[in-house]
Amino acid sequence: MYGKAFAPEYRGALGELSVNSSLEEVLDKAVEQRRRAELRGVALESAHASLAVAEASRRLGRIAEAEQAWKASYRAARQAGDEGAMAWAVWSGGTLARQRGDLALARRWLAIAAELAERGGDVVARGYSLAGLAETGRIQGDYRAVGELHEKLLAEARRRGEARHTVWALEGIAQMHRNTGSYDTALAMFEEAALIAARADDARGRAWALRGIADVLSLRGETDRALELLAEAERACRDMRLVSALAYNHKMRGNVLFRAGRYEEARATYSGALEEFRAMGEPRGTALATLGLVKARARLGRDVAGTAADLDALHATLGGLGLLHAREMVDRARAELGIAPVPAASAP
Repeated sequence: MYGKAFAPEYRGALGELSVNSSLEEVLDKAVEQRRRAELRGVALESAHASLAVAEASRRLGRIAEAEQAWKASYRAARQAGDEGAMAWAVWSGGTLARQRGDLALARRWLAIAAELAERGGDVVARGYSLAGLAETGRIQGDYRAVGELHEKLLAEARRRGEARHTVWALEGIAQMHRNTGSYDTALAMFEEAALIAARADDARGRAWALRGIADVLSLRGETDRALELLAEAERACRDMRLVSALAYNHKMRGNVLFRAGRYEEARATYSGALEEFRAMGEPRGTALATLGLVKARARLGRDVAGTAADLDALHATLGGLGLLHAREMVDRARAELGIAPVPAASAP
């Protein structure tokens, strides 16, 4: 049995904030709470408030502000001598590094956060940090290394009845099944995640689950239903100002339209998503939206030489980011479009 979802990153006086609070609301309240804490000289409350500022800023795509805030949170937590609060700050920094595409730094920060959380006795912070490490490995495509960790974290979340963490783990495992071709298993897990999220009033988790369901349904040719689910998820993203999630939603809409052969609509949708990713400085999303755009333009008659050059550049970019699965997507795009792979000796 799962309780109502809660947001442990909103701590101290901000603990009353909901997982569904709009990010602008979170940011306004956190900035004001930080000002009050600094005036009173309460370091721990300042750490909590700065953490909320960091997370709201990160999810709004305000990278520089998020970077400053998580470091301020860590300094205040260290001043207060609270290793649990230090762990949360470093977790935020690691999550930001992953969003920026620096996966090596993300692993480093998240490993440190897990160690701090264990020393500080903060079970939830440790779980979130290990989850961050698992997600980083999954994004890289290293499923063998992180699959067991995902399953372990899912079991722990189920045992504690933590709806939000259960939803996250289900979605991560479902994504790996989807990427390896086990569509029935992936769909069942995405649907379970959506159901748990709905019952726990976790709009963010449900939006991500609906995106996953739409992805699998579109692979089966159920285009209209997939687009309906993405529209429902988009409303939640807009209500909460989830900038990154909204951009990924739009990129998935492009995927659905492309699979349905609606190439001009897909091209326009990928172009919009690409602008969104670039605005927030998210290299992974930028590369994936670019890949979709290259494929759509190819189907609309772009010359083979230009398409091949773009795919070669993307292959190098994704390799530099350490995104192994995404790089395999470029190889599949070459095969799908009938473009020979770049010779190994001349590969970028």
